[in-house]
Amino acid sequence: MISTRWLYPLGIILGLVAVPLDALARIKLTTLPVRERVEIQLDHPQLALIEEERIVPLVKGVNQVDFSWANTRIDPDTLVLRILPPPADQSPLEAQVLSVSYPPNETALVWAVAASASGPARVRISYVLGGLSKEFHYRAVADHDEKNLNLTELIRVNNNANEAYDAAEFWAGVGERFSKPLGLDETKEVQLGRFAAVPVRKTYTIDPSEFGYLDRAQDKLNVPMHYVIKNAGGQLGKDALPQGKVRIFQDDGKGGSAFLGEDRGKLTPPDDELKLYLGLARDISVKRTIDRNERQRIAGNLYRYDVTVKYEIENFKDTPVTLDIAESVRQIRQQIRGDNGEDPEWQLGDGSLRNPDPDKSDADKLLFHVNLPARSADGAAQKQIQTLRLTLNNEW
Repeated sequence: MISTRWLYPLGIILGLVAVPLDALARIKLTTLPVRERVEIQLDHPQLALIEEERIVPLVKGVNQVDFSWANTRIDPDTLVLRILPPPADQSPLEAQVLSVSYPPNETALVWAVAASASGPARVRISYVLGGLSKEFHYRAVADHDEKNLNLTELIRVNNNANEAYDAAEFWAGVGERFSKPLGLDETKEVQLGRFAAVPVRKTYTIDPSEFGYLDRAQDKLNVPMHYVIKNAGGQLGKDALPQGKVRIFQDDGKGGSAFLGEDRGKLTPPDDELKLYLGLARDISVKRTIDRNERQRIAGNLYRYDVTVKYEIENFKDTPVTLDIAESVRQIRQQIRGDNGEDPEWQLGDGSLRNPDPDKSDADKLLFHVNLPARSADGAAQKQIQTLRLTLNNEW
């Protein structure tokens, strides 16, 4: 361990510069300098960087600082000792690390430190430590009308490093620093941030290449629902939102909240969007078929394909919603003739879906937004027909 047991032994051997270092005996002291300050940085995915400061009494000449890390998961190649400048109200003391040696058959090292005068010196020892891990997780509570939500960001620190810290300042790479004790084999959970009244958008999406079919025999697509949050505005957007499990709730309008589910949120940089899966919508029906597939020879083995994808859509909800229709041009080509490995050359035709979202469409993926009316008072849904027409050019 690295407390009084951990730094066992951290000793000072007093000597003269003229005395050879190998003639200085290692003395294990029973009273060790306590930690004055400890900082634990958890911004690396697997490892923790520890920096601790202690006040060590030095004497004029060469001192030996003996450091042991038995039974801890310190990477010995990362151990560094630095002498910090003295406070302004303290007599100046010049100290310098001369060398480091490793006693045989021990998990220890000895720093040789030269001091210009006797007196206390503040030293900083840094090292990489395994066994300290972190997990981010979130609690999202949407209001009853699903326009805003409260997002709580938490971190869970797991200590399997065989070391205890009576007091330490933690930094997780995002959010504010926090101070907590961390005992042996202990798990601590800390709230890093709470973001109130975050605007949220509920989406309904069909995407045969990503979400597939509810009933392939009847050409009926899955219609997943998501909450979409933009990492921007207010305190959001100051840092990335690390990936982590999100438990999702909704205000039930009676003073409580209903559990909707949980999802694994991706790393979300500032100004990016976090999508949280809510399950499948059972009250929106979408049937997708290839309504037209005509091939025209251009020359030799060079062809052009005219394709029309038809969507039959019904909304059985009491409220109007917007349906996002996503299609992969490559996946459409795969469906009608197989993929030849080349990037498709295509253009939109005169179907009803003509204006893809410019921010969320690219050379392969197309995203369209379709407004669906609410069902009628007698419960009947109005069937809406949408068509996507594509021309695939220069197909071999």
